[in-house]
Formats: sequence, structure tokens, C-alpha cells
Amino acid sequence: MLAAYAQYWRLNLLTLFEYRANSIMWFAFALVYHAVALGALYVTMHQFPSMNGWTFREMLLLYALWMTGHELHNALFFQVVGVPELVREGGFDRFLVRPLDTLFQVLIVPQQLLPDGLLLALVTLGIAMPFSGLRITPLLLFFVALVVAGGALIDLGISLAIATISFWVVRVDTLRWAVMSLEQDFTRYPISIYARGVRVVLAFILPFAFMNYFPATFLLSKQETGLGLNPVVGLLTPAIGVAWSAISYAFWRIGLRHYQGTGS
Repeated sequence: MLAAYAQYWRLNLLTLFEYRANSIMWFAFALVYHAVALGALYVTMHQFPSMNGWTFREMLLLYALWMTGHELHNALFFQVVGVPELVREGGFDRFLVRPLDTLFQVLIVPQQLLPDGLLLALVTLGIAMPFSGLRITPLLLFFVALVVAGGALIDLGISLAIATISFWVVRVDTLRWAVMSLEQDFTRYPISIYARGVRVVLAFILPFAFMNYFPATFLLSKQETGLGLNPVVGLLTPAIGVAWSAISYAFWRIGLRHYQGTGS
């Protein structure tokens, strides 16, 4: 499996070098996308210097934590998003007759994958941590690395669960779009500004708040006013990421046993 994974990245990098113009355009798109998001956040905070006790400096840390975890997921696990399309077109069937694990095969489907978003995220996070007032120490960097890894696994768990649903209903585009919009739009701000129902969803059902809000609350020594939880819950991000991934993988295995193909 390690040899296959190394070969996947070799082919991926060769493809990037072969189609350099497309790679540059993808990098430009990632740069513009995040620049616009941060620009909108700056404009909002310029009009409202404090949002429920959170300043722009602190909310930049919120965005950077989410961005890094999300982009790490995109760099390593983004192929999971393509499973519903493979199921619809009948291309998923070929994974079932090969000796390697099906999910691993999905993750190494050759494509032109540029980890540009992850590089931008790391730069943004490197700026946001001291800018928010955090004192950089080895312990802090270790914890932030665990939060980023946990955030990527939370993203993976949710993406994998949605992909598995396609084994039964085939088309999950609307569900995927709704969850993606919830993640990208609602994680930019502290969950304490939303209605209680949204807070519960973001904390306990689709735990995107553990990608940034709870860890940032703990790191910044702020009081958690969204659900009245102890800020120490921010330490649970890695465990929640592992749990979500494990549960989603178990769900995936159940889905494989019920998969019948689309007849393509």
C-alpha cells in the first residue's frame, strides 16, 4: 500500500509538471478564494470591531485553523468526494475486484492534485497565531498540529459518510452541497452568534466547531458562550476526528456489503 501511495504521488506530480498552466490557474483560484473570504471578514469586523466578544485578530485564528484542517483534508482525502460520481457512472465497480482496500483505492485515484491550498493555509496560520496574541511555544505548535490533523479527520469522516450514502440513493449532490455550505459559511464566525439549533448542529451533529471554534476558545483563554461548555473541550478535536473517521469507515464497510451497482 505504501508503494502504491508513493506511485500515486509520483504520477500526480508528473501530471502537475505536464499541465503547468492549469496548476497555476488552480493556485490563483485558491489564492483569490481565501483572499476574498478574509477580505469579507475584515470588512465585516471593520464595521463591527467586536462580534460577541471576538475581535478580527481572534477570528483570523478561527479561519486559519479551519482553513488548515480543511486544506489538509483536500490534499490527502479529497478523492472521497468523487465516490458518488463513480457510483453513478459504474466506475466504482472496478475497485471491488482488486486486492487492495476499496477506500485506499479511492484515495489514490490519479488526478491533478495541487496542495496549493494547504501551503496557503500554513502561511495564514503562521501569521494568525502571533497576530492573535498567542505566544509561540513547542507545546502550542504540537497542539495546533493535533487540531489540524483532527480537523482534517472530521472533514474526512463527514465526506466519507456522505459518499457512503450514495451506495443506496446514488445521487447525493444536494446533501453534499448543503453540508459544504454549512461548513464554509458558518465556521468563519464564532458559533455563539448563531441560534441555539445551529450551535447544536455545529458542535454535536456535524462537529465543524471542533475544527476551529472550541480549540481557538481554549488557546485564547476565552469563555465559551455558545453552549456554556468548558473551554477544555477544545482538547477533544483529535479524538473527535478519529472517532468520526472510524465510525464513517464502519458505515462505509456496511455500505459496501449492500452495494449493488447502478447497472451501467
